[in-house]
Amino acid sequence: MLEKILIPDIGEYADVAIIDIAVKVGDSIKADAELMTLETDKASMEIPSPKAGIVKEILVKLGDKVSKGSAILMLETEAATTVTAAAPPSPAPIPVTTAPATPVKQTAEIILPSQSNAYAGPGVRRYARELGVDLNKVPGSGRKDRIVVDDVQDYVKQTLNSNNGGGVQVSAAAAIDFSQFGTVKTQALTRIQKISGTFLHRNWVTIPHVTQFDEADITELELFRQGQREIADKKGVKLTPVVFLMKAIVAGLKQFPKFNASLSANGEELILKQYFNIGVAVDTPVGLVVPVFRDVDKKGLFELAAELAAVGKKARDGKLTGADMQGGCFTISSLGGIGGTAFTPIINAPEVAILGVSKSQTKPIYNGSEFTPRLILPLSLSYDHRVIDGADAVRFTSFVVNLLSDIRRLLL
Repeated sequence: MLEKILIPDIGEYADVAIIDIAVKVGDSIKADAELMTLETDKASMEIPSPKAGIVKEILVKLGDKVSKGSAILMLETEAATTVTAAAPPSPAPIPVTTAPATPVKQTAEIILPSQSNAYAGPGVRRYARELGVDLNKVPGSGRKDRIVVDDVQDYVKQTLNSNNGGGVQVSAAAAIDFSQFGTVKTQALTRIQKISGTFLHRNWVTIPHVTQFDEADITELELFRQGQREIADKKGVKLTPVVFLMKAIVAGLKQFPKFNASLSANGEELILKQYFNIGVAVDTPVGLVVPVFRDVDKKGLFELAAELAAVGKKARDGKLTGADMQGGCFTISSLGGIGGTAFTPIINAPEVAILGVSKSQTKPIYNGSEFTPRLILPLSLSYDHRVIDGADAVRFTSFVVNLLSDIRRLLL
C-alpha cells in the first residue's frame, strides 16, 4: 500500500527549512525512524516516520521549507502477511512495527571539528554566536552528534555552574517540596521564557553592568506630541513618546559611537557599527521579546509610529521571526505605561548599552525664581563597563536629556 507521509503538527512553526534528510529511495525503515531534520532560528526538530515501510519517493530536497501537512515522501507500507509468513508457528510472531529502533546516537568518543566545520545548522551557529559560545566545545545530542539549540543552552548552564565560568561559581538551587507548607500548583515556563532566561543569565553574569540614572524634562515634547494628534489620527497612527526616544537615541549614538558598538569575540577589538537599528522591548502574554527597527535614522516620526504599532501587534500575536529580533545596535525598554521610578535593565548582548524608561510624572522644578510644574521622565542607562566608562555614560544621558527637553535640537 503506497502512502503519502505528511509533516505532523510542529506547533507554532511554519515554513521551516529542511537541513537534513536521513533516508533515501529504497530504504526499509521502521516506525518512528527519523526521516529528516527541520530547523528554525531557535530549535531543531526531527521528523519521525509514522509507519514502517519502504521509501519509494522523496518529495522534498535540502533547503525546502515545509509546514504542518506538507507532503515529504511516499512510503510503501509493509503488508501484514509478509511478517506472519516468515514467522515461526510458535512462539507468536512479533510485529515488525513494534521492534525497538536502533539507537541513532553514537556512543563513541565525540571529536568535533574546527569551529567553522562544527556539525550544526545556521540557526544554531547564529544562536551560539549571540551567546559567545565556541561550538567546538559543545557536545551534540542530535543525529550523528549534530549540535542543536538545547546542547548550546546546556553548555552555557554547565559553564556558569562550574569554576570555569569566568571565575563565577553558581550553586545549584536546592530542590524544595513547597507542598509541605501549603497548596501549590505548577506552571511550565513558556518557550520564550526558557530561551531568554539562559540568555539573560549569561549577560548578567558575564557583563560588568553599571546603571546611570537621569531625568528628562519632557513638558514641551508632550505638548508638541499632543498637538500632533489630529495629524496622527488622519494618518491612522498613534504618536507615542517611544518614537521620540528612538530618534533621540540615534542622535546619541552618532555623537558617541562607542554606544553603537560591540566587542569582538576575542574581546580585544571594538566593532563600530555604521547603521542604526533600535530594539524596543515588547511585553507579550508569553514573555518579553525585543523586535528590531532598522535604519531608524532614515525614518520620520509618523513612519516609526506606524511600524511600532504593526510590529507590536505582530509580537503580541506570537508571529515574530528570528530575523525580526536580530541586528540591533541599542535597546529601549519602556515601562512608562505601567509605572515605577527607575530600574536596572540587563544589557541585550552583543550590544553594550540599554535604556530603561519609567513612568513620567509632574514635579515642581525651581527655575531660578519660582517652582513650576514640569513633566519629568526617569531614564536608566545600563552599560558595559568594559567598553564605556562612567564619564561617557553621563555625557550620553545628558545629551539625550537635552534633546528630549527641546526636540528642536533633533533638527541640528
